[in-house]
Formats: sequence, C-alpha cells, structure tokens
Amino acid sequence: MAEAVAERAGVPAAVRHAEEVMGTVFSFDVRGGEPGAVRAALAEAVAELHRMDAVFSTYREDSEVSRLVRGELTVAECVPEVAEVLALAAEAERVSGGWFSPRYLGSLDPTGIVKGWSAERAARALAGVDGVCGVSVNGGGDVQLLGIPEDGRAWRVGVSDPLRPGGLAAVVSASGAPALSVATSGTAERGPHIIDPRTARPAVTDLLAVTVLSPHLTWSDSWATAAFAMSARAGLTWLESLPDVEALLITAGDEVLCTDGLSSWLG
Repeated sequence: MAEAVAERAGVPAAVRHAEEVMGTVFSFDVRGGEPGAVRAALAEAVAELHRMDAVFSTYREDSEVSRLVRGELTVAECVPEVAEVLALAAEAERVSGGWFSPRYLGSLDPTGIVKGWSAERAARALAGVDGVCGVSVNGGGDVQLLGIPEDGRAWRVGVSDPLRPGGLAAVVSASGAPALSVATSGTAERGPHIIDPRTARPAVTDLLAVTVLSPHLTWSDSWATAAFAMSARAGLTWLESLPDVEALLITAGDEVLCTDGLSSWLG
C-alpha cells in the first residue's frame, strides 16, 4: 500500500503509491494532510479504480458495459457512473465533430474516455481530504494535477519526444494553477492504436504525438485522441478553438506545432 515518504526537513511528508489497473499503472503523489487519513483515502481511490475497471472493461464478459452491449442491461439498470461516462463521451463526440467516438466497429466502447475520467475523479477525491494541498495522479502517462505542494514548487510534467526515445519534447509547469492536466496520444509507445471513426481503422495521419493541456484530464485525454486522428493542421486549428486548452503537436517530419498560449505553461 502507499507509504509516507519524508521530504527534506521542514517540508510535509508525501504519500505516494503505484497501482496496476485498467491495463496500465496509476501513480499517486499526495502532499499535505495527515498521512493516515491520506492513506485511507488513497486506499478508497484505488478500490474505486478497480471497481470502475470491472464496470467498463470490454475484455470482461461480466462487466456492465459488456452486458449493456449484449442487451442484458439497460443504462438505467447499470451503476450511475455508466450514464455519466456515456454522457461525457457523447459530449466529446459532439465537440470534436465525430473525431472522438464511444464506439468501435459499430459497438459501444467508451473506454477511450474512462481512463482520463477515472484519474481525474481519483485526484479530486484525494484533493478533498482535510489538509491536502497538492495531488498528482498519473494514469499511464496522462496526468491530473491539483493544488500546489506546500514547498511552493509548481508541479512539472515532462512530455516525451516520440522521435528521440528517452528525450523530452517539452516540460510543462503548472505554475501555481489550481488544476492542470496533461495528456498525450500518439504511436510511439503503443503503435497505431488510435482509430479513425470514419473508417474504423487505425488513423492515417502525419502526426506522431499530440499533447493537450486543460484543467480536466477527462477532456485533455479525449481531445488529444480526437486531434491525433484529424492530422496536424486540422487538429491544431480545432484545438485552438477550444476554451482553456493548449497543445503541442509533433509530426512525423519532426515539425513541432503549438497553440498560441502554450509557451506560458513551459518551463
């Protein structure tokens, strides 16, 4: 389970934990608060991640989403989180003009939004613990940051360079923002897994990676996926149109494209 790790003298302990769930690793870093209370809340957050995995997994025949697809359940008969996620997925599809889709080969598949939503949900639950001043939840490389650590240092997130393994394309600084998320979609680590909703085949694009910043990981994750499927110029234009969103796009030709306000988050 999580353990309290002492920082340097005068700085409150941090509670950190890593958990394998949803086919990836979720990493937690919680600053401030009474360690026992934080560890208890973290145990609840981890249990909730496993519960959501059991509800939404398309690989489990007994999951509520699998049963929903087979017609064995209605949305009203599912746990309330199913209706919540389906509504969020429908909104992502609407805002993206169909480039984000909660379906695969004509069948319901909301998993493209579940991981980001789950990580953000866990972070917000932990941030509600008395005395907690900063939370970082990293779900498979997509990060939700809340608050400011008591040492006054801003949260910083490295963005991997898809053309230079082990290198960084940029470093994002939360710069005292009360909430910031960073999500990347691309082919560097998982290959061509992002589907073009128009063809139901892997997206053919000039992009290698799209990193999106916004206050909410639910949306950063969805917008990065949608923009990647669009191609570089169309994706950049669309991302520029979204409120409270900045982005970094890297093409196969090693061209780096950025939204106008991204520079204020780098450092």
